[in-house]
Order: sequence, then C-alpha cells, then structure tokens
Amino acid sequence: MIRLTVMTAALLAALAAPAQAKDAEGPGGVPVFPPYQVRTAQQAGDRLATGRDAKAAFEHACGYCHLPGGMGSNLLTKQMLMMKRPPSDGVLTNRKDLSAAYVKAVVRNGKGAMPPKGGATLSDDEIKGVVDYVLGKVK
Repeated sequence: MIRLTVMTAALLAALAAPAQAKDAEGPGGVPVFPPYQVRTAQQAGDRLATGRDAKAAFEHACGYCHLPGGMGSNLLTKQMLMMKRPPSDGVLTNRKDLSAAYVKAVVRNGKGAMPPKGGATLSDDEIKGVVDYVLGKVK
C-alpha cells in the first residue's frame, strides 16, 4: 500500500512538472537558454568594413565558448587551477599573460578542440579587433 501511494505521488509530481516548465519556455515552446549558451547575432552591415565593434565580433564568434560558463572558459579555468593560478584567468578577457601574436595565431588557426576562426568566420580586421578586445585595448 505504501509503495502504491509513493508511486501515485511520483506520477502526480511528474504530471505537474510540465506546467511549471512552461514558464522557462520562449516563443514556440523553445527553452530559454542562459545567455552564455546562445550565440549572439552577427553585426549588421559589411563584415569587411573597418572599425566594426570588436566586443560584438568576440561575442558572436567566440563568446559561446569563451564567455563565463562556456566550454572553453571551463576548460581554461581547470587548467588555471592546476597551475595554481586564479580561476578568473579562465576567462580570456581577464588574462594578462597573452601576447597579440599568440591570440591572433590561435584565433586564425585554432588550437586543440577550438576551430580556426580566420577567413570565412572572421575577416582580418575583425581578428585584429578581437585580439585588441581580448588584450583589453578595446572595451
């Protein structure tokens, strides 16, 4: 009898769960994801034009992994902890030990699981902007 009561309570709880989950859905029933799991929109206008927003280029092409909570930041944070460095160094924009040449080479060619972003994904001017943004030269 106790088993039947517990099973009935579990079934009722499971049936009530979808009604609570509705609040976390966006238009068309699509779940609302945290911002770091969603790729930001590409900037409007000509990608090859100079002087585009470096932060927006970083957030669009790199942010879904390298903003706080992204897979790349999580892996880098683990590496920082193993090297006895502060976990905040796992977020690229907090790092002070990166050179412009290194960041440019990694963005253009990729590294490990990170795919290359040069060429079709980011123009040369956008790569320069991303490098400047990561190194703190542009806000």
